[in-house]
Amino acid sequence: MSQQKRAGLTALGAVLSPLEGGGPKTEAVVQRLSAAISLGVMADGQQLPSETDLANQLGVSTMTLREALVVLRQQGIVHTKRGRGGGSFISASAEVFESTSLARLQKMSVQELRDLGDEHFAVTGAVAVFAARRSLRADISGLRALADRLEDSCDLVSARQADSRFHIEMAVCAQSTRLTRAEVGLQAELSALLWLPGLKLDPTVEATAHRDVVDAIEQEDDARARELAESHTESRIRRLVALRLELSEGHR
Repeated sequence: MSQQKRAGLTALGAVLSPLEGGGPKTEAVVQRLSAAISLGVMADGQQLPSETDLANQLGVSTMTLREALVVLRQQGIVHTKRGRGGGSFISASAEVFESTSLARLQKMSVQELRDLGDEHFAVTGAVAVFAARRSLRADISGLRALADRLEDSCDLVSARQADSRFHIEMAVCAQSTRLTRAEVGLQAELSALLWLPGLKLDPTVEATAHRDVVDAIEQEDDARARELAESHTESRIRRLVALRLELSEGHR
């Protein structure tokens, strides 16, 4: 196991780490838990931790967590059972994620999408640089395995999960807790949007782009790793903005 994972820096740890900064906490909790499900860190049918434990892990009040669970239940992502053996359980289907993501995209402005893309451009570039400088041999093998998993995915759900995990694990390889948390937050907002059917992302093409970045990381070529990671991110955001504009035209 790599040094940073022994220190507790993992995708699961980042997903369930305390929220930072100001702003509406309920929405942030919804995005964080949606990310955990989208990434496959939490599987369909899995029971969530108790409200107290989950609130403590995320660093929010139980009231805030309950408000977030209400939103997730309304979206069909979580369902709650009462009585003995009850609790909150994951119940997200591919159809639910697609419909909620499409609705969210339609509500976002082009400027909001571009701002989100700018942030991911900055974070993924920094992640690629530090991964090239700090990653270990085991990290490289793990990233290649995720690229293979993406190429071999049989549907958009498995492709989305492999793609998102690749980006987060690359941040883990950079051995930066803050960058890993930032990447988790960005994946929470972006992954379900990027893998909407309308974008027509090809898992094989995306996997090839990931392998190119891994090659640069393995060669410790931080400039090349940054260039490839930023270019890939920019291309995806352009396609997402184009889809948003297409949806606007279709509703006129």
